[in-house]
Amino acid sequence: MPERATELLRELFDGRRISIRGRWYDVFEYSLDDRERERVPLEDEGAKARNQGHLRHPSIVESHFKGWAKPGPVPPGASSPPDVPGDETLDAISGHFRIFQLRDGHRFSTDDVLTAWYGTTWAPRAASVLDLGSGIGSVGMIAAWRLPGARVVTIEAQDESVRLARKSAAYNGLESRFEIRHGDFRESSAIAPDERFDLVLGSPPYFPLDAGVHGDHPQKVACRFELRGDIADYATVATRHLAPGGVFACVFPEEQKERIEAAAHKTELTIVRRRPVVFKEGEPPLVGLFLMMARRDLPEPMRERTWLEPRLIIRGADGRVHAEYSAVKLAVGFPP
Repeated sequence: MPERATELLRELFDGRRISIRGRWYDVFEYSLDDRERERVPLEDEGAKARNQGHLRHPSIVESHFKGWAKPGPVPPGASSPPDVPGDETLDAISGHFRIFQLRDGHRFSTDDVLTAWYGTTWAPRAASVLDLGSGIGSVGMIAAWRLPGARVVTIEAQDESVRLARKSAAYNGLESRFEIRHGDFRESSAIAPDERFDLVLGSPPYFPLDAGVHGDHPQKVACRFELRGDIADYATVATRHLAPGGVFACVFPEEQKERIEAAAHKTELTIVRRRPVVFKEGEPPLVGLFLMMARRDLPEPMRERTWLEPRLIIRGADGRVHAEYSAVKLAVGFPP
């Protein structure tokens, strides 16, 4: 990786700029004008609701937020004030859905949202979804919100992340179609040999173990560094469990796209389309969205072709959310 890019990532790692899934950047829900909405924990409001005798948490069942009508169902967890320990927060995700996160641990952000959006956009009829290395469940829950008829399976190795994901799934009323498996997705016992999925999602760690200092919250370290597999492992498992015509969608650094191309080639996947993501207009893209299919499912002329889409800009040069990204946010149940 070029020296300047490495320096930039170190700056971002220190939290001075961005924080994508606890890794790089901070241009999404936890910054600028979005920060107030997404990082306000709900426990204080819960006390207020109890004092006023409300059966439901007012900020959860509120139909609008700053003029934006919240889409989707009100989850069962909103039927009573939430129980949120002091070291956790309960934060807005898609529509009325909420997600439990550690206050000082790994917190969802842009890469999770973009991965779920990209995958569900190009697999709109998916009836089965697999989320590899699912963390606290943000990618899978956004996918479940967008695909209300789909069965979702997530696999995560970290105890704390699994615990939080199960709390969130229960809160959002997803238990009947949202299975959270505790384990390493690379192990043969994690997924049955005959299991197949229409959509596989992944937001893999970006850095090899020797790429930086690991001194941070252990939950964050596992999201940043390749402790349990790299992009090649994600591609291998995705290929093995794709249903006929299924797609694998993931996010990965633009500076390392050779690694994802090599992983796709080795596992007989074709990158059908990819989209670079620019976090501020005028700057180079830092990550890209990749959509892959098994070569066996494509006609021969398509097996070596990739459609490079126009860049997706998160914020304009003036710092405001770009118009297209506002539309993306609306599509996944976020305020524009």
